Amino acid sequence: MTVRPILIHPDPRLKTLCRPVPAITDDLRRLADDMLETMYDAPGIGLAAPQVGVLARVLVMDAVKEEGAAPRPMVLVNPEVVWASEARSIYDEGCLSIPDQYAEVERPAEVTVRWTALDGSAQEERFAGLWATCVQHEIDHLDGRLFIDYLKPLKRQMITRKMVKLKRDRAREGVKV
Repeated sequence: MTVRPILIHPDPRLKTLCRPVPAITDDLRRLADDMLETMYDAPGIGLAAPQVGVLARVLVMDAVKEEGAAPRPMVLVNPEVVWASEARSIYDEGCLSIPDQYAEVERPAEVTVRWTALDGSAQEERFAGLWATCVQHEIDHLDGRLFIDYLKPLKRQMITRKMVKLKRDRAREGVKV
């Protein structure tokens, strides 16, 4: 497994609609392993393929936060929300592609998601709480949407300027972004 570099906003790949995955392959399994390794290393609770420069509909997540609880790594290929609750929840979201920036985002409190697993089987699960927020956030990435797109323009522009400065500073330091 390899920790891959995570793209930092603004990057056009983060705003691109990702293509469906046509088949489960060994390359896809390697990508999923690398994405999980990258997510845990960051550390984060979710990561979408475009964040590592792959424009395919794949996401990984593990929203287990309880101390001592067993991790629950999940790989979702071609995920889609098939039901969303009318009830809403607000969560202070962050993103590995927008480091150290957080903002409250309102989303459905519960969602049912259908996807293909790495063994090729069809899966469906209802998510609530942090899991629901995470899966919706990652599916947004697959649709070229970032959590800052939910914010008022001034706040979004302020965060984008900070990310441009961060990328410039990292480039000066010789850090690949």
